Amino acid sequence: MIVQIYEVQTPSEAEPLIELGTDHIGSVILSEASWKISSIRDTVRMAAAAGCRSSLIPLFSTPDTIFHMLDYYQPDIIHFCETLADQDGTLKNCKDLADLQKNVKKNFPEIRIMRSIPIAQPGKADLMPSLEAARIFEPISDYFLTDTFLVNPPSQAVASEDSDQPVSGFVGITGLTCDWDIATKLVEMSSIPVILAGGISPDNVSDGIRHVRPAGVDSCTGTNALDKEGRPIRFKKDFDKVKYLIETVRNLKLPVVRCN
Repeated sequence: MIVQIYEVQTPSEAEPLIELGTDHIGSVILSEASWKISSIRDTVRMAAAAGCRSSLIPLFSTPDTIFHMLDYYQPDIIHFCETLADQDGTLKNCKDLADLQKNVKKNFPEIRIMRSIPIAQPGKADLMPSLEAARIFEPISDYFLTDTFLVNPPSQAVASEDSDQPVSGFVGITGLTCDWDIATKLVEMSSIPVILAGGISPDNVSDGIRHVRPAGVDSCTGTNALDKEGRPIRFKKDFDKVKYLIETVRNLKLPVVRCN
């Protein structure tokens, strides 16, 4: 069972997470204009030295910049997390993103590709073509990761806009769970490992695994430190939460899928 922890930007945060037993250390490249960050490269190298896998999310999809970024960081995994749908849940034209993944596979065959599959929050999943999106990307991906897409009914949405997501154009860091029934269907239909994300915390990770039976779990917001008002602090982990989450996962008595 993979445990992936995200928004780890420095070796000083990565080291205790590795010691706690984290399998995938995830970092985020926030800007195409300043994609070269030495502390993240050092984090990738630390993960490699410790036998963990590094995963990088670029918040851009320009092919030339992606290729330069992969040369510079040499991560184990590149993680693409574009929304794939408009705010009303209409699937976008994914040809350019699919072509990018094909080219990454061709030019960097040693790097695995993780593709986020947006799944709406419970009660709105019928508005999101999640499984259709998965069918497009399955032949050119090595992992799927579920994440929560904040979809609105067509009457409340503006076509072709996804500005209601926490990061415009990208899915994730909502702190909300996605529809686990759809996530379960994704696991059942997928020939590649599926990692369950979207509001995963120490408190709900056991229920999520029992319901969905994924190959792994991912936590970002749910294992972040909190400010004085109880709001998650981006890029700052609560190591006690991570420890509790990992212990919960390791102690579950379930027949789980194992993958590398």
